[in-house]
Amino acid sequence: MLRIRLARGGAKKRPYYSLVVADSHSPRDGRFIEKVGTYNPLLKKDDPKRITLNSERISQWLAKGAQPTDRVARFLSTQGLAKWAPGNNPKKAEPHAKAKERAAAHAERAELAANAPPPPEPEAVEEPTAEAAAEEAVEEAAAEVMTEEALPEPTPDPSAEAPMQAETAAEVEAAAEISDEGADGAQDEASEAASED
Repeated sequence: MLRIRLARGGAKKRPYYSLVVADSHSPRDGRFIEKVGTYNPLLKKDDPKRITLNSERISQWLAKGAQPTDRVARFLSTQGLAKWAPGNNPKKAEPHAKAKERAAAHAERAELAANAPPPPEPEAVEEPTAEAAAEEAVEEAAAEVMTEEALPEPTPDPSAEAPMQAETAAEVEAAAEISDEGADGAQDEASEAASED
């Protein structure tokens, strides 16, 4: 089947299209039968060089059964060579199944949030006045005095302290003996060193 279509040319980010008659199975920018016009999308819409068409050759190819693509049919309709009507695809904008599920879940969460009771507002806490603060301080001081008076002081257990004192006394005596021995040893070493000289 023959198609009249656009074949892209030009540089990167600078497109330039050729209107070609080609077999429908050949690649977009591949082999073609005849070049019948050009399209430069970078030019302004009212520029006459934006679209150039070889009307005689296009009408001959249309008579032989060549079918224009949708975009080319738009261009040809401006010259009166072909009829073009905008397509109608009502399902084009319809979301797919997963998007519908997400939308339903989102709507359900929004409905639950709308029906939920509002959170309770925190109660306003009144700041205490100077008189109330003074009264509280007096009450706290009185409570401390009451607890100190109510609790009896613990009495020391003399039997518990006696062994500690005995241990400490024994330790003191042992430390004194060690220091005496150390002093005697130092004196002996000093006297030996003096006699050798």
